[in-house]
Amino acid sequence: MRSTAVIAGIGHTTYGAHEGRSTVSLNVEAIRNALVDANVEKDAVDGLFVKFPTSAIEFTYGQKVAEAIGLQPRIGGVWDQGGAANIGMIMFAAMAIEAGQCEIAVVSFADNPKTGSRGGIAKAMGPDEVFGWFGAAAGYAMIARRHMQQWGTTRDQLGAVAVNARTNALANPRAQLRKPLALGEYRASRPIVAPLTRDDCCLVSDGGAAVVVMSAARARSLDVPEPVPILGFGQGQTSWNVEQRPDLTSTMAARAAQTAFAMAGLRPADIDVAQLYDCFTIVPIVTLEDYGFVKPGQGGAFIESEGIGIDGALPLNTSGGLLSETGMPGMQLVIEGVRQMRGTSTSQVPGARNCIVSNQGGIMHTHATLILGEAR
Repeated sequence: MRSTAVIAGIGHTTYGAHEGRSTVSLNVEAIRNALVDANVEKDAVDGLFVKFPTSAIEFTYGQKVAEAIGLQPRIGGVWDQGGAANIGMIMFAAMAIEAGQCEIAVVSFADNPKTGSRGGIAKAMGPDEVFGWFGAAAGYAMIARRHMQQWGTTRDQLGAVAVNARTNALANPRAQLRKPLALGEYRASRPIVAPLTRDDCCLVSDGGAAVVVMSAARARSLDVPEPVPILGFGQGQTSWNVEQRPDLTSTMAARAAQTAFAMAGLRPADIDVAQLYDCFTIVPIVTLEDYGFVKPGQGGAFIESEGIGIDGALPLNTSGGLLSETGMPGMQLVIEGVRQMRGTSTSQVPGARNCIVSNQGGIMHTHATLILGEAR
């Protein structure tokens, strides 16, 4: 399926606070913008895949979004893989198109935890709540601490991830947090759960984002302006809670990436730019290792020595990621990947031809990988 499907359009709302806006209305706005970008009429869409909002899970949510748009899709529904769901739905849409189940699919996600409910991200984590295990930060803190103990990863290496995200967000007028961050300021950041501080944690954001997926042939017939080919994709799932895992410093991202690279016919050395899930600063470090860009335990050192800035060995999260552009989980990374492949990013990597995007959900429970090629 290499290059048989394309991302034909991208769209999103503003990111930050949307007081009084429902998640359905945010989905509708993002989808409208994506269809305009693809130059596709709404009535041509026959597939709709929606990630449910974490802040307020609803039954038949996909049908509510379809009704608000005025669609009667042939195929669709709601996907649940946490933050990995957006790439998961893009994969499903591409496979549905290949199987003849639909021709033009929209994949969308919206949430409003900033002005609505944060219950989905602040809740106790199972029976361990009696030991103070509340919220996602506790689990990621355990992973970060173990990575430090096992591999010698330092807080400054975590800080380099946060500083890079802020730097890229400064050039991005769509970013929610456009404020420079120096390493010294990072070191003084307010503690959350040791070793993580406030600047290690992603934003809390309202907003919506969507993409339009279709076959490459259909994109040509519709004269879509800048379709971006999907070269490869893959998934991997971890079924143990953090405290039960035999290894805290590697994840099933390795399997997801192996599948995606094989489908794309590429290797890590062929990737020019990466948009890696960064809900916490430890995550892209582990992902670099799982994806095979470096050996286990060398992610932090790679960031310090080789660099993840625009001029570095592997430019990372060029729009600011979850740490600075928006805390909405995952779709913004896909959209930035598309922009890089179109050559329209606010922090464009010169000559970039291949981009890898990661999504992950839970506490590194689920993982999905997407590889995009240059717009044609």
